[in-house]
Amino acid sequence: MAIIKLYLAPGKEHSLKRRHPWVFSGAIRSADGEAAEGDIVEVYSSKREFLAMGHYATGSIAVRIFSFEQVEPDYTFWKSKVQQAYDYRQRLGLVNDPQTNVYRLIYAEGDGVPGLIVDVYNDTAVVQTHTLGMYGVRAYVAQALQEIYGDRLKAVYDKSAESLPPKSLPAAENGYLAGSSTGGVVVTEYGNRFFIDWEGGQKTGFFIDQRENRDLLARYVKDKSVLNTFCYTGGFSVYALNAGAKEVHSVDVSKKAIELTIRNAEMSQAHERHAAFAMDTFEFLKGKEDLYDVIVLDPPAFAKSQKVRHNALMGYKRLNAEAMKKIKPGGILFTFSCSQVVDKYLFNSTVMAAAIEAGRNIKIMHNLSQPADHPISIFHPEGEYLKGLVLFVE
Repeated sequence: MAIIKLYLAPGKEHSLKRRHPWVFSGAIRSADGEAAEGDIVEVYSSKREFLAMGHYATGSIAVRIFSFEQVEPDYTFWKSKVQQAYDYRQRLGLVNDPQTNVYRLIYAEGDGVPGLIVDVYNDTAVVQTHTLGMYGVRAYVAQALQEIYGDRLKAVYDKSAESLPPKSLPAAENGYLAGSSTGGVVVTEYGNRFFIDWEGGQKTGFFIDQRENRDLLARYVKDKSVLNTFCYTGGFSVYALNAGAKEVHSVDVSKKAIELTIRNAEMSQAHERHAAFAMDTFEFLKGKEDLYDVIVLDPPAFAKSQKVRHNALMGYKRLNAEAMKKIKPGGILFTFSCSQVVDKYLFNSTVMAAAIEAGRNIKIMHNLSQPADHPISIFHPEGEYLKGLVLFVE
């Protein structure tokens, strides 16, 4: 089938020449055919010079680029993308590390494959596609994973039903692309053990992006009282227990998340120092003044679009102000935002506004981001979605 060519309006080629991987719908002037959702297209300038190839989608981002060269997007091409991602993680020391066998193998634009996430949980790879174009090549991805990992990989699970645009493929179902599993596995992260449920859990089953930040938390919790809010499966809680925290409280509104947190905490030899609460964080914080030496604020994305960004900022301000008011003098606050539309400057400014409201003197100890297996392309700064601060509250 012939690949449809899209032609940009004059002057709209500059971002592609700077290797930014998105083409917005308003930049397209004409086409030599009618592209459908998920189709592979070629993008040309108004002067008909080739610029890039990518997957077409209906929406504001019309094309997500996977190559700035003319290529044959066959199995060999997609395997080379998976191989490059694997080689990079091998360079990071994440492949075959007995202390850490959970990591992100492919991170969308950061690895030159927009719309594709692959997470490795010991001997299982979980694939999640966010575009119909990448969904269409998931079988190639699964085959490449099997060939690259060999016997080390027992299963490839597709968890795209929740991540695809709602109207693109309403009949999509999750399932195994290769092998099978009982639906969960115990993994280790810096020696800390976690049960991962990719079939029933959020995202692909675990928030891998907080690995280095959890490890940093472990430096500050010995003999301290720790509160982990929006705990999901208790990542920060388990690190705190294993690092010698005096007591750890985990809070999440989801009862299922709390059940997973308790299960993970029980794999720690210090689980008797842990308590979990299925309730709203704001409700939990009422009347909790001067109880905690360390507080973790890791909420879900308060804003997923520019339209609701202001409300999200107000939510971040309120949450941080409450924690700052409650934490003990000399306490340490780990605070995060995973909202892509809230950049570092906005987040830091919002936390500063919270500090003013709380009336506490606060020092920045660390600026945090996502780990190296969630790489940020220098041409696509939007890939840096995780922002964090470690604050000393006097």
